Amino acid sequence: MIGGDPGRVLSAVTLDNWQSSANLHWTFQHVADFLPTSLISRGTGAIATLPPRPAGISDLEVKLPDDKRTTVGQIMGTTATDGWIVSHRGDILSEAYYGGMTPGTQHLLMSVSKSLVAMVVGALGVDPDALVTSYVPALAVSGYHGATVRHLLDMRSGIKFSENYLDPLAEVRLIEQAIGWAPRTVPDLPNTMYDFLTTLQQKSPHGGAFEYRSCETDVLGWVCEAVSGKRMPELMSELVWSRIGARYDASISVDSVGAGMFDGGINACLSDLVRFGSLYLNEGVSLTGEKVVPESWIADTLSGAPDSRAAFANSPDDLRMPGGMYRNQVWLPYEGNNVLLCLGIHGQMIYVNRSADVVAAKLSSWPLPQNAQMLFSTVRAFDAIAAAVA
Repeated sequence: MIGGDPGRVLSAVTLDNWQSSANLHWTFQHVADFLPTSLISRGTGAIATLPPRPAGISDLEVKLPDDKRTTVGQIMGTTATDGWIVSHRGDILSEAYYGGMTPGTQHLLMSVSKSLVAMVVGALGVDPDALVTSYVPALAVSGYHGATVRHLLDMRSGIKFSENYLDPLAEVRLIEQAIGWAPRTVPDLPNTMYDFLTTLQQKSPHGGAFEYRSCETDVLGWVCEAVSGKRMPELMSELVWSRIGARYDASISVDSVGAGMFDGGINACLSDLVRFGSLYLNEGVSLTGEKVVPESWIADTLSGAPDSRAAFANSPDDLRMPGGMYRNQVWLPYEGNNVLLCLGIHGQMIYVNRSADVVAAKLSSWPLPQNAQMLFSTVRAFDAIAAAVA
C-alpha cells in the first residue's frame, strides 16, 4: 500500500497500480505528483465565507433502503470516506477529514468533473440544439455526425461506448490508455484524447434512451475549447472557478498535447465543492453574488425535457433511481426537482437539496468503482440531514 500520509511516495506509484484499491486513498490526493496536470486558478477575487455552525449531525438516525437503521456518522465511517462536509444556508454544519487529508488537499473528483464542464457550457452560452460538428468539424468522420450538444449534455447520443470499469478493453478504459492514465496494451490506439474521440462509432439513433457515457463530456470539453479558442483550465477559471468564491485553486489532468480529461480528471478541495454546488441553489449566482450561469440554465437543469424521465427509465443501465432523470450532466434521483447529485466513481459526490437549502459533498476512495450500497446510504444520510435542518 502506498502511504496514507500527505508526503510524496513517488517511487511507489505507477500507471499500473495508481488505481488499485489499496492505493486510492493516497493517489486520489496526489494526482499532480505522478500525472501531468494544468492549473485551474481561483483568481484574485473574494473567497466565499462558509461560517462554521456545528450541529452534531453525526448521530442523526438514517433509514437505509433495506429498512435497516444506522447513523450519519456510521455511514461516513464505513464508506471509505476521505472527507465530507454539509452546509445549510451557507453555514458549515459539519466538516471532517480522514487519513491525512486536509481542507487544502486537492482530491480527484472523477465524474463530478462532468458537472463542472457542463457549467462551462452554460456559462459560454453554447447552443444546445446546435450540431456538435458545427463546432468541431473533425468529428464529422465519427459516430457523432448528426448529434447535437443537447444529446451530449443529457447522454442521449447513439455512440457505442462501454462504461464497464472492470473490463480493461471497454472504451472507458481504452480512453485512459490514449491519454496516459494507464499503460498501453493496445498499441494502435490514438495517443491523444481528441484523436481517440474521432474513432468512436454510432450504434443507435441519436436522441434515444439515456446511457451513461463518459465520452460525451470529453466531446463537450472539446466544443468549449473550439467555441472559446481557449484551453479548459483557463476557460474554467475565467467562467466558473474564479467566480464561485473558491478558496483554493483546482487542477485538471491533461494528455500529451494539453487536452484535459474532462470526464473525470478535475481535482479540487472539499469545501469548494459546496461553493460550486450552491450555484444550483441560487439560480446560477455564487455565494459572493457573481452571476456564473443564466438562471435559465439552472431552470432547464431542474425541469429537463418532456421526455427526460422516460429516456432515463428506458436506459439499459442499472440506475436504481425510479422516477429520476439526467440533465446537463447532473443526476436528479427522485421524482420532482428538489435533489440534485453530481456523482463520480469510487464515491465522489455533491448533494444539493433545494427545499432545505443544503449543499453537501463527500470525497472517497471506495475499493471498487461502483458500490450501490455505499452510494445510496450516503444519499440517505444527506437526505436525513436535510430533513432535520428543514
